[in-house]
Amino acid sequence: MVATSNSGLGVIIISPEMRSTRTAIEGGNGKWHGSVGGIVCAPIDKVWSLVSQTKRLPEWMPMVERCSALAGEEDEAGYVRLVSGFMFPQQDGERSWIKERLLSLDSSSHNYVYRMEASNVGLDGSVNSLKLVDYGDESTLIHWSFEINPLEDVSEDNIVDYLGFLYKSCINKIEGAIEAASRNVSSP
Repeated sequence: MVATSNSGLGVIIISPEMRSTRTAIEGGNGKWHGSVGGIVCAPIDKVWSLVSQTKRLPEWMPMVERCSALAGEEDEAGYVRLVSGFMFPQQDGERSWIKERLLSLDSSSHNYVYRMEASNVGLDGSVNSLKLVDYGDESTLIHWSFEINPLEDVSEDNIVDYLGFLYKSCINKIEGAIEAASRNVSSP
């Protein structure tokens, strides 16, 4: 499937193996919803240490080149960060950028929520939630849900599937990022 967008997302190609699991959220708020999940073979504390630190975002988000703090404290609501890289193809070849605000973070229950406040990708107002669950046997279940405002000239299925693919690729990279960090710490 191919969708073309005037919202800054360019051309989005979705193949059947990229499909995300669509959520059955019936919030009536007019937003488009989706979610993905996965199991990482690493203890929840190691996963949380990776995914909750802004400076470590490029380690587990393959499309992110930089993530920098703009305002506030990283572990407090109101914290603002700027994420840049090639998250979404731009027609001019420029890097994507997204300014995100932390809405909530609960280290004890291993979850956080960010809202995209401004961007050059057309997803302003989108909300992403990441939740970790101890899955036993040194494993962690990761659940990433998102809601976005409807976009002109892009079908709901295409954008939800694309975001699901993007976020699933991040989840798939977490275990390797933790292993790489462990090797770097262990090296003399």
